[in-house]
Amino acid sequence: MARMSRLFLGLISGTSADGIDAALVRFPEGPGTAGLDLLAACTHPWDPAVRARLVAIGQGGEPDSLDELGRLDVQAGHAFADAALEVLSLAGVSAGQVTAIGSHGQTVRHRPYGTAPFTLQIGDGSVIAERTGIATACDFRRRDVAAGGQGAPLVPAFHAALLHCPAEDRAVLNLGGIGNYTLLPRQGVVRGFDTGPANALLDAWCQRHTGAMFDAGGAFAAGGAVDPALLARLLDEPWFGLPPPRSTGREQFHLDWVQARLRGEAPADVQATLLELTAATVATALLGHQPRTARVIACGGGVHNPLLMQRIAARLPGVAVESTAAHGLDPDAVEAMAFAWLARETVDGRPGNLAAVTGARGPRVLGVLHPA
Repeated sequence: MARMSRLFLGLISGTSADGIDAALVRFPEGPGTAGLDLLAACTHPWDPAVRARLVAIGQGGEPDSLDELGRLDVQAGHAFADAALEVLSLAGVSAGQVTAIGSHGQTVRHRPYGTAPFTLQIGDGSVIAERTGIATACDFRRRDVAAGGQGAPLVPAFHAALLHCPAEDRAVLNLGGIGNYTLLPRQGVVRGFDTGPANALLDAWCQRHTGAMFDAGGAFAAGGAVDPALLARLLDEPWFGLPPPRSTGREQFHLDWVQARLRGEAPADVQATLLELTAATVATALLGHQPRTARVIACGGGVHNPLLMQRIAARLPGVAVESTAAHGLDPDAVEAMAFAWLARETVDGRPGNLAAVTGARGPRVLGVLHPA
């Protein structure tokens, strides 16, 4: 008898807010991932005006009013719903065939430290459920934060299910707006943490000086030279010295943070130095926390920047640095697939976090489910 399966849809817009990634995934019944199948994936663009406000607020700015924040929550919900409907159309699948959507939302503030830690992602799940006719799980981070955790990263359990290997120590590296690792030792506890900026600063600096949304192929950075003094000032940021569990976002690493450390360097040299900052922090974090890693498997937009991948590999001699594509996984869809998986865990009442990763007091069922 054929094994039963269900369809789940994942949605995520990361720190860079460069688009909403959507993935439609067929999962086997039960808790395992063996036999999962990516049916379709896409990246849905943000309305430029909405994106501009999300980015401005996400890097520490204040909404003009509570009314604006409420409107953005609804506008983002409609954008996520549009992304879900687009991927359903690509797959030729009706809403009634999908068990649930898992939507990460758009982070506008992430403050997991202090006396009243919190995290805030917007993109109204009620709007998504109403527009699509599919039950929608969202607000995945907040329960982990309430349990004393960082609320991020949340995808290591999914990475571990897909890419763990008993023959070698591995690390999964997500090069989104913020970089983060999932450490997969041959034996032992899965760990994970943010490394610092990946594409967020590179994209923002490139857009400011070239008008392009990102540095295609690393060409802008390749036209400059790393400035050792600037790199040292950037690396002097105390956050890089924090032990895991740790997480961060655009409110910590943004262009004002860069600007405060500049001394009149040429724009292309700054781009080259920001790229080296990503490579350096990624390499240092791995060597400090899993020095016997044999293989780094990367996903996210940074995989498409060959210069960035080369610099990471250069700082990790003897370590294979490759894309998830080498393992049959679309690097642009992995994170969205993870939120499809998280939706399945929520629907089935299973924990979605790893306490060893986030620092929470224990496993928790994550997310709030909005019925269809």
